Amino acid sequence: MTILSSLQSSLTQGRALKVISGLNNFDADRVSAVVRAAELGGATFVDIAAAPELVQMVKQLIHLPVCVSAVEPDLFVAAVEAGADLIEIGNFDSFYAQGRRFEADEVLALTRTTRQLLPDMTLSVTVPHILTLDQQVQLAEELVKAGADMIQTEGGTSSQPVHPGTLGLIEKAAPTLAAAYEISRAVSVPVLCASGLSNVTAPMAIAAGASGIGVGSAINRLNSEVEMIASVRSLVEALASVSRPSVAV
Repeated sequence: MTILSSLQSSLTQGRALKVISGLNNFDADRVSAVVRAAELGGATFVDIAAAPELVQMVKQLIHLPVCVSAVEPDLFVAAVEAGADLIEIGNFDSFYAQGRRFEADEVLALTRTTRQLLPDMTLSVTVPHILTLDQQVQLAEELVKAGADMIQTEGGTSSQPVHPGTLGLIEKAAPTLAAAYEISRAVSVPVLCASGLSNVTAPMAIAAGASGIGVGSAINRLNSEVEMIASVRSLVEALASVSRPSVAV
């Protein structure tokens, strides 16, 4: 089984876990720790910045599929030449703190440009959470028509939990869970639910219709590789605890 067919199998089963090191994280030591923890913890694939030197390093370290993220289509070409297995337009979270917004028209234009540059690469595209839910669904449908093979949701950075503990974790995940629910019922491609998730809310993402989840800060913020591995394993176990529903499209 090839690494991409293994990824497809995990998506079909609703078991896919993507560990995100960060679109703007070019720290080789930090990226190395995150991707090693991802593999040792049982993640399905990793997502790193679209830098050729990082791709080459990660491909030597682990055997998982490597996704690269960027918001500049030209960056994908060199990353793919370096060995990236799939590409992602998005992981916009790091830009919101800078006041940078990604509107529907821009995301769609980026997708079309990327498809022209790399017509055969597996392409995932994030739908910005700054759009209303109906706008997110509409954009997702247009992205699939433009060639997106996978849609990713987000929203954790926009939620402000008011309760501690489990209730707070559910509040934090609510925007991305809602997007996953609505979008998964509107498109025929896999939907990856990302941003603000935890082992509490990961099963909810799959029950909502997602094919998998993406997790970044929940792992990146940890100080040791042992803690990172344990966090990844807890997410893998959480995903294994729920069966993916059949979604009519």
